[in-house]
Amino acid sequence: MLKRALYVVAAVGMAVTALAQAGAQSIPLELASLREDVRLLVQRTGDLALRVEQLERENTDLRRQAAGSAQSYATVVQLNEAIAEVNRAIRNATAGTKAETLQQVSVQMEQLARQTNAAIDSLAKGMSARTAAVSTPTFSSGYPKDGISYTVQAGDNISTIARVTGAKVEDIINANKIADPRTIRPGQTLFIPGGK
Repeated sequence: MLKRALYVVAAVGMAVTALAQAGAQSIPLELASLREDVRLLVQRTGDLALRVEQLERENTDLRRQAAGSAQSYATVVQLNEAIAEVNRAIRNATAGTKAETLQQVSVQMEQLARQTNAAIDSLAKGMSARTAAVSTPTFSSGYPKDGISYTVQAGDNISTIARVTGAKVEDIINANKIADPRTIRPGQTLFIPGGK
């Protein structure tokens, strides 16, 4: 708008020069027209000056607001420092919690170990009591001292061997010191007291 006003002033100046040279007859009319143009230019220039002042005030206000708002915002460095501090606090809290958890687990494991050892000891005592109760069988020596040798065949048991040889089951068990008659196996040689 300011450029336009300058163009108008320049145009008025050229028009006055042209009128003076031409010696126009309607100078009063042209002069009145020029006065009106100049009045309009002055008015427009005043409006423009007011607008410039208003823009300068708004610019000053914006600068003040920007300066104030810059103080209310954190910088990237400040944010990074705050995040690093939070991370340190989390690591410290996690380490503390981890240590407490390990301590609790350790105490519980010790209790469990004591309970397990007590249970194992109880079982061992029970097993030794049973073993003592089931002690090694005693064998009698009151069987005939003469007899035969017999090789156990597949499918044999003490009863069938006693029946085949005519011996007594108890005599075969006592003479061979067989704690469990089910444990004889094929190929094993037994002494059959009084056997034929």
